[in-house]
Amino acid sequence: MRIILTGGGTGGHIYPALALARYIKKMDPGVEMLFVGASGGMEERIIPPSGFNLTTLEVKGLPRRVNFSLFKAFYMLGKSSAQAKKIIAEFKPDYVIGTGGYAAAPIILAALSRRKKVILHEQNVIPGVTNRFLAPFVYRVCLSFEASKKYFLKQSNLCLTGNPRASEVGQISKATARKILDMDPQLPLILVVGGSQGAARLNQCMLDFLFAAEGMRNFQVLYITGEAYYEKVSSRLKDGRLFEIYGPRMKVLPYQREMTLGLAAADLIVTRAGATTLAEITALGIPAIIVPSPNVVHNHQLINARELSARGAAVVVEEHQLNGELLKNNIFALLNDPRKLSLMGKNSREMGFPEAAYNIYKLMTS
Repeated sequence: MRIILTGGGTGGHIYPALALARYIKKMDPGVEMLFVGASGGMEERIIPPSGFNLTTLEVKGLPRRVNFSLFKAFYMLGKSSAQAKKIIAEFKPDYVIGTGGYAAAPIILAALSRRKKVILHEQNVIPGVTNRFLAPFVYRVCLSFEASKKYFLKQSNLCLTGNPRASEVGQISKATARKILDMDPQLPLILVVGGSQGAARLNQCMLDFLFAAEGMRNFQVLYITGEAYYEKVSSRLKDGRLFEIYGPRMKVLPYQREMTLGLAAADLIVTRAGATTLAEITALGIPAIIVPSPNVVHNHQLINARELSARGAAVVVEEHQLNGELLKNNIFALLNDPRKLSLMGKNSREMGFPEAAYNIYKLMTS
């Protein structure tokens, strides 16, 4: 079998494709795979080090205003379409799998013109423009949320599979994760992470929380600030002697490369509502306090988060409402109510798709 995976621009498009590729390769080592992304995109830094071949197209996302950039984007779209047709003709894929983003459109259109089977994957509740436009013409559209179905005109090719990233967590026990991280095996652990880049507001409120809770001993925290905020956060913590006060109960990192360790160790997570993050925490059943990023198209993080809130799996606090006191109240309301925390974990797990990668692979092999 020969497979092209395409999508990019953000980690939310890249990492599900990468997780699916790893799963397929494990199931069938003889499969030939090729990633197609955008020249200059994140995929150039992520895909090749992961051991997969990547080719790129000269393509840009369409700006939302009529200006010179719009005409340049249309020119590059035409150029990338010719590149995409050549890739399809030479690689001869049995399937093309698109995970969203402007980088996916040219290769999928080229595949459809050659009558290749195309599978789309949508990570968010509200589908992206590329996936919504292409959905009626493809073999299957794989969804991460049941609520996404109402946004598609054609229903017959929709499949609820989950996000393949969910299949890469759960491989390590809580005890093992805490041993590796050098955290207490018994004390409730709060994982705080504001996305891959960090989040200014969340960092400020987390600092306020740590100062307000310095006298409490019933928790430990793994706090991932984001690289841009690490020095500032560390300086504040040092000035307030919080590293001394918390001791080994508080670990502060700029970035956690093996996020599966932090997730496996956590009893409660304070986080954003990116699609990959939600796929991971529901696969593991981690109760969550979610602060959706307001700086995303269609406010999709808030929509994603509300799906978990409606099922009793998360507490949602919008960023404009967030402060240190509110964060403290929400954290201790859950830590001091083990029954509620356990129920939230159960509800979260019921929403998860730890078998997501298998679900998509099955569409190609059954």
